[in-house]
Amino acid sequence: MACFWLCADIHVECKSKSVTVTWKVSEEMATNPARLFLGNCLPTEFTPAARGRGVAVFESQLSECRFKERRTQKKLIYENHLTFRPLPKPNPASFTYSVVCSYQRPEWLHTFLKPTRILEGQGRLIFHMGLLNDDLSGPAVSNIVSLGSFINIWAAVEQQVHQPLILYLEECVATTTQNMSPESLIYPIISNKGCLVDGKFGSSRFLPRYHSSSVFLRLQAFTFAQEQEVYIHCKLVVWDPKNPNEGKKACNYNKERKLWELLDDPSRSDLCSCCDYECGGRMKRGVDSEFHGLAQSVVLGPLIITANSTRNDQVVLGPA
Repeated sequence: MACFWLCADIHVECKSKSVTVTWKVSEEMATNPARLFLGNCLPTEFTPAARGRGVAVFESQLSECRFKERRTQKKLIYENHLTFRPLPKPNPASFTYSVVCSYQRPEWLHTFLKPTRILEGQGRLIFHMGLLNDDLSGPAVSNIVSLGSFINIWAAVEQQVHQPLILYLEECVATTTQNMSPESLIYPIISNKGCLVDGKFGSSRFLPRYHSSSVFLRLQAFTFAQEQEVYIHCKLVVWDPKNPNEGKKACNYNKERKLWELLDDPSRSDLCSCCDYECGGRMKRGVDSEFHGLAQSVVLGPLIITANSTRNDQVVLGPA
């Protein structure tokens, strides 16, 4: 269906975490408002108008209605489609219109975090790690998190002389102690060289990158040492971005498909097939060997996981 006049009757208002779409529809569409969709959502409100037309209003959170989130270095973009489907799927939509909300990302996030580790070598590498707030726009305001809520972890590496690098969280565990010891209680989060094992049991996942030198982990607060201080110990590894392998990767678990997926290139998810077994990683001569050993261990915390979501009196301490 031609868009030249229909699209002029669509108004999209993007808000901080939601969107309102007002769509003045034709007589044909107005006779069947149940076939109007924003993603997979029906109109929040439909009002008949003159000449047999109508006005459909969609009000949705950006986390609903199958909005797809995409990140670039400077933008946070949410995309969806308005459709009119006179016939059920698999019949195609007779009208489609792209809905896009684009937001400016905050400036390079390390501006509000001090370096956690500095590695000297052929080139100076500065590692950062910290906790972010819900919309990833700044540091978290508290180190107390309620069970089931999300802990947003950000890690990045700055490089000066080195060729482009990619940063991986090779291993992360939660413990009750700032220093690891045989007596420490341990909860595995990432293991087997980049496999987010906690994602098999909850909703934890790596978020899409906006730059290869940083990584975001959205960790769902787990049942572990509630009301005690919890520290997250992570091993950060830098690598050649052109050469992921079983030993250098970031893998999410897709519960619907019941399989592991490679964060940076789902078409190469076979590199994650070892996550339920034992992952290795072949070393090659040349460029790969240059990065062997470029890793740092960072401790984040303390955190306190509580079943009570009303406490907010403590401030994040950052890396221990």
